[in-house]
Amino acid sequence: MIMLIITTAAWGLSFPGGKALLSGALQILPDRDPWFFSSLMIASRFGLAAIFLGLAYPRACMQMRWSEFHQGLGLGLGAGLGLLLQADGLAFTEASTSAFLTQFTSVLVPLFVMIQTRRRPTNFVIFCVCLVLIGVAVLSHLDWRTLRLGRGELETLLGTGFFTAQILWLERPIFRGNHTGRVTLVMFLTIAILLLPVACFHAHRASDLLVFWSTGPLAILLCGLTVICSLFAFLTMNRWQPEVDATTAGILYCSEPLFATVFAIFLPALLSVWMGIDYLNEGATIALMVGGSLITVANILIAKRSAIEPSEAN
Repeated sequence: MIMLIITTAAWGLSFPGGKALLSGALQILPDRDPWFFSSLMIASRFGLAAIFLGLAYPRACMQMRWSEFHQGLGLGLGAGLGLLLQADGLAFTEASTSAFLTQFTSVLVPLFVMIQTRRRPTNFVIFCVCLVLIGVAVLSHLDWRTLRLGRGELETLLGTGFFTAQILWLERPIFRGNHTGRVTLVMFLTIAILLLPVACFHAHRASDLLVFWSTGPLAILLCGLTVICSLFAFLTMNRWQPEVDATTAGILYCSEPLFATVFAIFLPALLSVWMGIDYLNEGATIALMVGGSLITVANILIAKRSAIEPSEAN
């Protein structure tokens, strides 16, 4: 469980890091569509991660089993389509609303499990889910007056459905014993192949696709996000999530906005000086303390339950 929480910390780093990367690219190509930058950044990160993994496992294709390809393809489609819808939805709704709606995986996962097993979630799980949703709502400064089901909200919720499918797909018993590296390689390739055409469609010329390699800071930041937020995070997720149930994983993953907010307190200013961009730090607020505390409490309760249950079973 600790490894999954560390995974969410790596994902949280991608928010201020990704925003700095996009800001730097926007200075070089100021007249490009937001779709171009978001799709190119995701495709570049996961494409580069696939190259790194391919170098680490040079015989992966020859050793690949159908089960591993099948699992990686499903994970890539779920993550890729979810990221694509989330990125487009963000252009039509407020960031706080998007952050809140994305955490509905913690609701959708136990709901799906309930339908599948025909068993109602325990009161303990429902309580933890409520703590998480309230915590995320406070953390993201959600304004209920702006919450409406327009294009942005609907796309974000649909993207959350794909993220939920990704979580559930990963824990399927038929994939037990699969090699994490080979599965993740297929996943990364699927995401890159899925999103690269979107970037190509919105590019004005072929050289636009190399914008993240046009300066040293952009290239270094892209490589850093690739190693930490893509390679490390998803290898860790694919390795350790099957050790817990999907409902617990969904709740643990809601720590992501907490880490993102903490990183946003100090990292933007450091990146701004290094990259020559205008990106201000966010302040430490009461919302961070209250929302973060609720999410942390929910995670501690889930962790303690998981630690107690094995001994009770004996």
